[in-house]
Amino acid sequence: MKKLTLTMCALCIIAMACNTGTEKKNESPANPFFGAYNTPFDVPPFDKIDTTHYMPAFKEGIRQEKAEIQAIIDNPEKPNFENTIEAYTKTGKFLSRVTRVFYALKSANTNDGLNNIAEEASPLLSVHRDEIALNPNLFKRIKAVYEQKDQLKLDPDQLYLLNNLYEGFVKSGANLTDTEKEKLKTVNKELSLLTLKFGQNLQAETNAYQMFIDNEKDLEGLPQGIRAAGAKAAKEAGQEGKWLFTTHRPSMYPFLTYSKKRNLREKLYKAYINRGNNNNEFDNKKIASDIVKLRLRKANILGYKSHADIVLGNRMAKNAKNVDEFLDKIWWPALEVAKQEVKDMQAIVDAERGKFKIAGWDWWYYAEKVRQAKYNFDEGQIRPYFSLEAVKEGLFYTINQLFGVTMTELTDIPKPHPDAEAFEVKRADGTHLGVMYMDYHPRASKRGGAWCGAYRSYNYNDGNPIQPVMNINCNFTKPTDDVPALLSTNEVTTLFHEFGHGLDGLFSNIRYQTSFRSRDFTEFPAQIMEHWALEPAVLKVYAKHYETGEVIPDELIEKIQKSSLFNQGFITVEYLAAALLDMAYYSMTEEKDLDIEKFEKEFFAKKKLIPEITSRYRTTYFNHIFASGYSAGYYSYIWSGILDNDGFEAFKETSLFNKELAERYRKTVLAPNGLKDPAEMYRNFRGRDPKIEPLLKSRGLLKE
Repeated sequence: MKKLTLTMCALCIIAMACNTGTEKKNESPANPFFGAYNTPFDVPPFDKIDTTHYMPAFKEGIRQEKAEIQAIIDNPEKPNFENTIEAYTKTGKFLSRVTRVFYALKSANTNDGLNNIAEEASPLLSVHRDEIALNPNLFKRIKAVYEQKDQLKLDPDQLYLLNNLYEGFVKSGANLTDTEKEKLKTVNKELSLLTLKFGQNLQAETNAYQMFIDNEKDLEGLPQGIRAAGAKAAKEAGQEGKWLFTTHRPSMYPFLTYSKKRNLREKLYKAYINRGNNNNEFDNKKIASDIVKLRLRKANILGYKSHADIVLGNRMAKNAKNVDEFLDKIWWPALEVAKQEVKDMQAIVDAERGKFKIAGWDWWYYAEKVRQAKYNFDEGQIRPYFSLEAVKEGLFYTINQLFGVTMTELTDIPKPHPDAEAFEVKRADGTHLGVMYMDYHPRASKRGGAWCGAYRSYNYNDGNPIQPVMNINCNFTKPTDDVPALLSTNEVTTLFHEFGHGLDGLFSNIRYQTSFRSRDFTEFPAQIMEHWALEPAVLKVYAKHYETGEVIPDELIEKIQKSSLFNQGFITVEYLAAALLDMAYYSMTEEKDLDIEKFEKEFFAKKKLIPEITSRYRTTYFNHIFASGYSAGYYSYIWSGILDNDGFEAFKETSLFNKELAERYRKTVLAPNGLKDPAEMYRNFRGRDPKIEPLLKSRGLLKE
């Protein structure tokens, strides 16, 4: 999507065209960006791209887009939809080609060279975006079309494009005075560097922490697979004979869940929650404060009271008041459930004569004990049935049953990293739908979390459809020398989630490369896919023991189902704490130099957050809202939760693999997403507005 108010990031909601544009005569043909890729399905030639290629390509992309914009301005014809709006959607193709590859690789396989390029390119791109957004002559033409929209007899998608494009220019400062525009440019340039630095600091801090264990007694409680993973990590770090655990989640969470060494759990947990908060070269406290201030300053320049006011106006939530009221409806009931969960865990501590109160680093360990006591169930029983290969089989089976889609692995194709896999995605009739790259495991060069992006989104070139090239990145438990990657239930649903984003990109069928997706609707296609992952009928297909091939027994499936509400108080409160913190920062209406630690403490005291739970993201490692485009938008996951729970009910009411319903979902949601009102899309799919009750029921928060 070519939307002026978004930062460049590897999200699958951004559209891009495939053609290369005009080649500069003085550029070396060795630069892959300046010629045809000549690769299968026109994927990027990753094996030929070098760090030296990016800056010349960035500069050429900027040059080309400037010329394309100028051509629109210089058009002597009266502004109309075709020569102004449609023409605008076709600009910037070369630049998008470069930025997509660069920022995708910087997220998944960065190095010092890419970081240095980002520091050089970010201010250039910021200035370039401002020059377009604040160009009075371009806006004059767009405004002229906008003012005659009622007489133009536009199609619904054209009208949606025009309205959002006009509003986007206004929110980017097109109506400002020259003096105000200069102030805005300065703010945007500063923000581009600060957000980049925030993310780099977080990645460096996460990679820097290593907890080596050299006494086998300190491994007490850890299953053999987790010990083996720790030993392998230590060996790779040059400390063979020891065990290494880090603040990367696939390493940390199993340790916190099973380690009997409370002092070591505390050590690892505190290292995790203090990332970016160690008063060293990677400290993010001042950077976060400055980002909040600058985003508020930008909002004020544009005539808004807060950053949230800018962000939420064209989303489903509409304003911060609606978000806060919605979150509060869930926060207080979830908090009560979490308090009961603490009591259940404390009872076990007391029974064991632990003589201490539950703390944050105890939650995973004692929650697992509660689960075993209540349901006779632990993750260790399930993981052998969730090898990565088995889970992929289940995922591919699910999308085939729903949409007829098939996945064929591609081996003779350039890859962004040796660990990545590539698949050709085909429709039910065997025709090409797109390419999907999948990269599963953590490494020092990859940022944390999981995400879906696009090297090329669905678009048109001279009236011909161009199919997407998508990518999914995860940070799942690694295999060891003897055992394949065995996933947790959370990792299983994460893979289904990210592929839901992938389907959103693969099935896109919009005719303009400029589109406008509502952030609080974007997670709906991903989250609805999670529901199939642990359905008994699907588990019976793919959940097979990695050693024996035994299909998961009914008693384990029953335990999974019965324990579905387990720990939901914690899960919900931990997430909501971060969503509320996000809104607290970006609803501010007065610039302040924030004492970040004090701000957090006072805010969570006001919300009565219990001390046993730490917000899923504390400020200094809240990458979503400071460096990844979710500012004033982290609530989106649970807002989309209303949609995905209510939407899945439609399948449960009819058939798990209701092909007619799946086809309606594809046509009404996935195909037009980005050029249609999200509330209207949902009504077209479901036949009515969504209900909140299925969400509350799924989290055990619905009062009987």
